[in-house]
Amino acid sequence: MNKPSILVARAIFPETVARLEQHFDVSSNQADALWDRATLIEKLRGKAGVFTTGGERIDAELLAACPELRICANMAVGYNNFDLAAMTAAGVLGTNTPDVLTETTADFGFALLLATARRLTESEHFLRAGQWNKWAFDMFAGAEVNGSTLGILGMGRIGQGIARRGAHGFGMNVIYHNRSRLDAATEADCKARYVDKATLLREADHLVLVLPYSPASHHAIGAAELAQMKPTATLVNVARGGIVDDAALAQALRERRIAAAGLDVFEGEPRVHPDLLTVPNVVLTPHIASATVRTRRAMADLAADNLIDFLTQGQAKTPLNPEAMAGARR
Repeated sequence: MNKPSILVARAIFPETVARLEQHFDVSSNQADALWDRATLIEKLRGKAGVFTTGGERIDAELLAACPELRICANMAVGYNNFDLAAMTAAGVLGTNTPDVLTETTADFGFALLLATARRLTESEHFLRAGQWNKWAFDMFAGAEVNGSTLGILGMGRIGQGIARRGAHGFGMNVIYHNRSRLDAATEADCKARYVDKATLLREADHLVLVLPYSPASHHAIGAAELAQMKPTATLVNVARGGIVDDAALAQALRERRIAAAGLDVFEGEPRVHPDLLTVPNVVLTPHIASATVRTRRAMADLAADNLIDFLTQGQAKTPLNPEAMAGARR
């Protein structure tokens, strides 16, 4: 019996490719070429499954061109690269990798908060440029973290992890806004208080964004929202690009209408808005919040599990649109 054919769209751990090859005829992009859309479609023709990493757009046009495709397994918790409605209509399952990256991403979110508040990037650039020649009482004086107010927009697993780090580790007053309020036990565990969005923007000393991207959350932080924040506040985004209006943020940073920002994600990444590269009071990292070896291996393993389980048994561990399984392509 012939093995199903799958595509691995980006370079991943060789061990993961070897594991997939036990079950499938694998076409793998271990050279990590950045395919344009036409090339991706051509590579996907005849494939039953695809291992994606969050940057490959799966929509109605691609699905129509690849009628054999049955599952798209994202090696990411976010899935804004998937048009789930189109996938469900076509009987194509989408999966992601929740839970396995929660604590690692929460660690990084808090690290980015600290780096932003304490002006680590600015001060390192200053030192490396040979400008440090004396001590000064106000040299790179940043914002307090301990005992300050931590605001979280989006209170899923990662948001809760950041809240616990702030409340339990740094004695922060934690407030949050979410699409729905958490239950009382979870609020108590996070020592977090629910507020409306306007209160969150007004009161937070450090605002961390951890909400999923959707058309409804596009530019959830724009010029109007930035204007409601304290001029001493910092903003951290470890969620998704597009949640922040990067042009408006760069202008607010340049004009010191907020103190600083820390960004791991960008609208249109890997392109970064050029204005963000010219302001000193921003910490920029290239979408690495989940980047520990153990976590990335766990993400790859879960994506592979979903491909193997679905294409061999008709089930998946973390389906995004389980209703698609009822009408799945065969």
